[in-house]
Amino acid sequence: MDVGAVLIAMTGVAGTLGAALLTQRGADRTKKRELEMTRAIQEAKDNRELRRSCYTQLHRDARQFTTALSRHLYLLRDRPPAAQDVAALEAAKDAYRDRWSEALMIAPDAVIVAAHALSDALTGVYGQVKRLEQGNCRPGETLRSAAQAQHALWSSIRVMREAMRRDLGVTADAGDEARRHPPPVSSGDRTALTADFAGPPDDPDL
Repeated sequence: MDVGAVLIAMTGVAGTLGAALLTQRGADRTKKRELEMTRAIQEAKDNRELRRSCYTQLHRDARQFTTALSRHLYLLRDRPPAAQDVAALEAAKDAYRDRWSEALMIAPDAVIVAAHALSDALTGVYGQVKRLEQGNCRPGETLRSAAQAQHALWSSIRVMREAMRRDLGVTADAGDEARRHPPPVSSGDRTALTADFAGPPDDPDL
């Protein structure tokens, strides 16, 4: 037997097997990268959908809490609130608080900053309303001042909404500086609020 021929044949077989093995390893690496990329895309999609759902509910609950505060102020103006009125306000507050707690765990910093400002403002107005309800308001706190503070909440809600829309890619970056700083409550709105919560000069609720 020709030893040289045998060695050549063995080398050829080894080369063929090695090439096949390298090809298989390359295919495996490519498949792994494809799977990792698919998984990353799906995770990003799932995370975005989670944020979208949370943002939608947080925006809704913030609006409902703000509306509940307005409704409670009108009740305080007209009559002592009944137990169901107090329960309705507390339910709106609790729903908002739960959604805000969820957002804290998944929203990016840009959204948290805007949402935190709104949360602080809502807490402040709620505190005023409850103190007025309980008859232990602080100096300067009146139905009128609380109503004006409540009305200003809508601007904070708009700022939060725009931050959420930018995070979801709904709002373009260009030109949104103005939306980050919406105009203050108009004088017409303040006049309407003053009229709704006006009273005689010696009214302690003024």
